[in-house]
Amino acid sequence: MPLKKIVFVLLLNIVFTASSYSQKYNAIDSIVLKYPNFGSTEKLAERIQTDFASEHDRARAIYSWIALNLDYDLKTYLDPPPQKVYKSKNEFDAKKQRQLDQASTTQKAFRSRKAVCEGFSLLYANLAMKTGLKCQVVTGDSKRLLSDIGRRRLGSNHAWNTVQIDGKWILVDATWGQGFYDENRKVVVKEFTAIYFDTDPKYFYATHFPDASMYAGNTGNKQGFLEGPLIYDQFIREQCEIVWPFSGIIQANDGDKITFKIKNVSRLDDLYYIDKKEEHVKIENPQVKDGILEFQLTYNRKLGRFISFYVNGRSLVDFKVMPKQKT
Repeated sequence: MPLKKIVFVLLLNIVFTASSYSQKYNAIDSIVLKYPNFGSTEKLAERIQTDFASEHDRARAIYSWIALNLDYDLKTYLDPPPQKVYKSKNEFDAKKQRQLDQASTTQKAFRSRKAVCEGFSLLYANLAMKTGLKCQVVTGDSKRLLSDIGRRRLGSNHAWNTVQIDGKWILVDATWGQGFYDENRKVVVKEFTAIYFDTDPKYFYATHFPDASMYAGNTGNKQGFLEGPLIYDQFIREQCEIVWPFSGIIQANDGDKITFKIKNVSRLDDLYYIDKKEEHVKIENPQVKDGILEFQLTYNRKLGRFISFYVNGRSLVDFKVMPKQKT
């Protein structure tokens, strides 16, 4: 092969590699990725303050460090300890006990490099405070599994953060940034995901429902939240929108045609769904108009209770199917 061609191919490979890497890690993440082990949260916070001047960069660096260094504690998630009951004479003493417990959870997460969402969010808030950022821990409900679509209302099952950057409060979920739970294999997949830092609220609140009404995006409609479709990381990355159906719960019987309209999915994308036998079913005759992909599928019980769409090999969005009630 001529030298010019070799150089051109090498340059293409370098550009492609750099592009692929930048999609996963930005410049801040790349710096944090090379951090050594720190003996304390104070030393880590000092390093972050030294390396990053702006509030945005410090907030992102904390997110990246936690998502890259902590593993999700699946054992504790599956077998949680009993909820603590604080026996105290007054609210002041109870608050002090809670603060001590939270400090212990924070340090345990930092030292063991393992935690559930409480540890992730408390550690984020701790490092944010030590780097001069205003930050809050938010508790609430979350949608992450197929069984979450249309489930009965339950109490809080998740925690995340809101942090102030240049006067604006943004949404952060470092727990989901470190990876995800594979429902089929019953394992946590470690995969750094950047999209849960400063997530667009319309996507964040499709999967997170805060307990406190003071937080933006909490419309108070818990039922609507639970009955919405289950969206995945790829859905957020591609900035997709469900135009139709309005609900994540579809009523259909065998032979019914179901119409779907999804914005920002190209007709050229490899879009398919999976039947009950785990076989890929290609979308047929999709039509695109004004950036909205419209298609139909004929429902039958072989599809199972859920219709799961994938695009280019990645989960996109799930719907739950319920039989039509007889009139």
